[in-house]
Amino acid sequence: MKRETMKSWLLVLLLAPALALAANDDADWTNKLKDQYFAGKSIEESSDVIEIDAPYRAEDPALVPIRIVSKVPQTRDSYIKKILVLVDKNPFPFVGEFEFTPESGKADLAMRIRVNTYSNIRAIAEMNDGRLIMTKKFVKASGGCSAPIGADLDAAMQRLGKMKFRLDDGAKIGEPTQAQLLISHPNITGMQMDQVTRFVKKSHFIKEMRISFNDKPILTAKTDIAISADPNFRFYFVPDKGGVLKAEVADTSCESPTSRDACTAGNSFSETFTLNP
Repeated sequence: MKRETMKSWLLVLLLAPALALAANDDADWTNKLKDQYFAGKSIEESSDVIEIDAPYRAEDPALVPIRIVSKVPQTRDSYIKKILVLVDKNPFPFVGEFEFTPESGKADLAMRIRVNTYSNIRAIAEMNDGRLIMTKKFVKASGGCSAPIGADLDAAMQRLGKMKFRLDDGAKIGEPTQAQLLISHPNITGMQMDQVTRFVKKSHFIKEMRISFNDKPILTAKTDIAISADPNFRFYFVPDKGGVLKAEVADTSCESPTSRDACTAGNSFSETFTLNP
């Protein structure tokens, strides 16, 4: 009997760190982030409207692939208006705020982000009627925001702002069509050491993005340092005929990686893609 009791206590002691970690997963959200972004608002936690697809253990913390999958169609009467993405334990948790329209077809979005330590990735959808629905995914990663820039920063700066659209499956007139936007930009976090100069570079990242089709917005975004270098976004739109897919992007530089009080507006870039169905 004593032996079994000792085994039970040993098991409890071994599991205690994991249990404590699990219990604190939501601490940053509960104690700070919820009030910071949604003070006084009610949020339903559910995977019935959106869901996050992400690896449980990231191979590269600076390039963590995530996909937000919507479970409801984008119609005139009911649609996902906005999705806020956060990484709870990142030094600057805000990943991005993405706005959709009925012309988006689907409020699906795929991208690569930086995750600095074991954390929940959180997506909160705002419906056009104001309802808020949240889903989350726990990811094990370490050091994504401070991962070295690398030795080719000068080359990266020469390519700065170059963009390319890609439609792998072609256009589907009247149906949600997946498109991909690739942007050449180092998206410097302000916490990375230049491997050549050994100095820490101040943050320099894409802050705004607007994608339209025939001048109708389909995806508008505000983004920050958690977006990986050379951002790559997959999204949907519904073409009703041929036309022009356009991306407009602006970047910024900030003195602090975790504060937006002292920032300088940077460059603006644009790219178009002519769709001939």
